[in-house]
Amino acid sequence: MDQGIGRSGGTEMDLQAALDRQRRAFDAAPLPPAEQRRKALRRLEALLRDNRAAFVAAINADFGSRSQVETLLSEVLPTLAACAHARRHLAGWMRSRRRRVSMSFQPAANRVEYKPLGVVGIVAPWNYPLFLTLGPLIDVLAAGNRAMIKPSEFTPATGRLLAQLLAGAFSPEEVLVVQGDANVARAFCALPFDHLLYTGSTHIGREVMRAAAENLVPVTLELGGKSPVIVDEAYDAHAAARSVAVGKFFNAGQTCTAPDYALVPATRAEAFANGVIEAAETMFPSLDANPDYTAIISDRHYQRLADLVAEAEAGGAMVFRHHSLGGGNARLFPPTVVLDPPLDGRLMRDEIFGPILPVIRTESTEAAITFVNRRPRPLALYAYTKDSSTERKILDRTMSGGVTINSTIIHTAQDDLPFGGVGPSGMGAYHGSDGFYRFSHARGVHKRGFFNGFEFLIPPHGRMTRFALRALGVGKT
Repeated sequence: MDQGIGRSGGTEMDLQAALDRQRRAFDAAPLPPAEQRRKALRRLEALLRDNRAAFVAAINADFGSRSQVETLLSEVLPTLAACAHARRHLAGWMRSRRRRVSMSFQPAANRVEYKPLGVVGIVAPWNYPLFLTLGPLIDVLAAGNRAMIKPSEFTPATGRLLAQLLAGAFSPEEVLVVQGDANVARAFCALPFDHLLYTGSTHIGREVMRAAAENLVPVTLELGGKSPVIVDEAYDAHAAARSVAVGKFFNAGQTCTAPDYALVPATRAEAFANGVIEAAETMFPSLDANPDYTAIISDRHYQRLADLVAEAEAGGAMVFRHHSLGGGNARLFPPTVVLDPPLDGRLMRDEIFGPILPVIRTESTEAAITFVNRRPRPLALYAYTKDSSTERKILDRTMSGGVTINSTIIHTAQDDLPFGGVGPSGMGAYHGSDGFYRFSHARGVHKRGFFNGFEFLIPPHGRMTRFALRALGVGKT
């Protein structure tokens, strides 16, 4: 079977021809029944179950060293769970919904039907190359669409495996993988899809949106930003530190919802910083040849992280480092905490996307909320508090894509919660029912009854029209 457009292909003509084929196939069968959609999801589920070891190996090869357990926990497990969730609930999502008819148009009936959009483009990132490719695909297929996928060029082994396996499970008119470099990605994003989902950086997200705008293609942008942690004055600092360390150092911090910086009461900030490093050293006693610790994706990203820490340290910050410097693999960046970083430095301006945690001293939860609100709206927010009124205040007075209370990142793995950003961290949400509706068109349908008064209010307007207007409350008194 066709394994997709290869790395040497991907011209605009090739891409447009592939899109045209998918659209013709969609036009021939625009409303696949529920059982056909379930079968597609079962094929995807079987593909993943049968080849999970191959995916673990491919992702490990792309990273240079990727924890097998992290791949199973963050890529394989949630993808399988999302598949099963969609299959179980699909019939309910597809059901049309009755809506109220205003008195002026009675008797009649209103309903909303959910129609597939057509062909959806998916641009996947490198940090979770399986889950952030197949996760959106599950929602796209559940909604009855076709899909074209552009994996990241930074994970070529995973991209090749996805192309091979998806070509074995789906026809190219159903699902097609497009491989190639940044130029291919630009051409891909310029296609006249019926919807385009992009996951990646805010900078590239702007370019994607500009390209999509040329064809008025609606977009879902899953971006990033600096997701804050707020630690309440009354919360145990060491307990918070251990918890934050788990989320921060998972995948070596290369997670779009990873805690990006922590706002901690001033008197406990140093204890918190030490606690994060202590937790890291407990989880990873050594970094060298440690199968549980993940490498940074490339030399360029590693050097960027090193430069961020060096700049902050030169600016007067206190730096806490894991005792092991990871000499066995050139891209094992040690867990690092930076206390009191310069607020105008790159560490506090740029999304970190690595195992570095800045810690900012705050005088109160109120001050922490103000700090967060003066910055672009983040993809995630984390609050550590046991006080329900403080929890409510943080939720009411901040804005973020999602929230986890007293832990980090796990809200993203909930099948029945929407996942998405807000403002600079993205637009639109998917996962579960929200993904089904994101990739569907909600079409309103009105069916008149045996009588329609509106059709009597026609020119020339006379006594009947004036009477109707008075009855409706808008005529002359």
